[in-house]
Amino acid sequence: MRPRIVALFLLTMALTGACDSDASDGAADTCPTPTAPEIAAAEFAEGRAILDGDEGSTLIDIEIAETSEQHQLGLMHRSCLEDDRGMVFIFFEESTSGFYMKDTLIPLSIAFFDVEGKILKILDMEPCDTAICETYNPGVTYMGALEVNRGAFEEWAIEEGDEIQVIQNDRDRLSEIRHSALR
Repeated sequence: MRPRIVALFLLTMALTGACDSDASDGAADTCPTPTAPEIAAAEFAEGRAILDGDEGSTLIDIEIAETSEQHQLGLMHRSCLEDDRGMVFIFFEESTSGFYMKDTLIPLSIAFFDVEGKILKILDMEPCDTAICETYNPGVTYMGALEVNRGAFEEWAIEEGDEIQVIQNDRDRLSEIRHSALR
């Protein structure tokens, strides 16, 4: 399993270095870019996540929520999420807090993971457009969470106990955030 992770990591790094992130391949995005002002102001970092399960590995593009403001905004106001995309929530301290779906328009699945990247719990969540929304508590202590379209983990054969590795495209920015969080 580890050689696959290393190979995928090297491939990811090669592709990231060889491709200009602003370049377009001419294909139209299936999901429109969110235009709500709070989403534009959030400036989520971008990266990739490697999900490694017993039946193989899956590589997806991700947005990374690192600040409390980004955590609160998450995937709110999105009309869709591409099949190979998700959002990772990174916490700099252990958390047991639940997630809620206020103003989230699409059904999602969420995987909570520990500092080593081991997936501890996977939950399915329903959209909520009312004032009071259900809280989805994982019942575990975690360091991060990955939200994807509902059912994607099952489709990719990713289960509790499998592993996730997060790679941020802008390594300097991630290092800067980690240093400021430790002060």
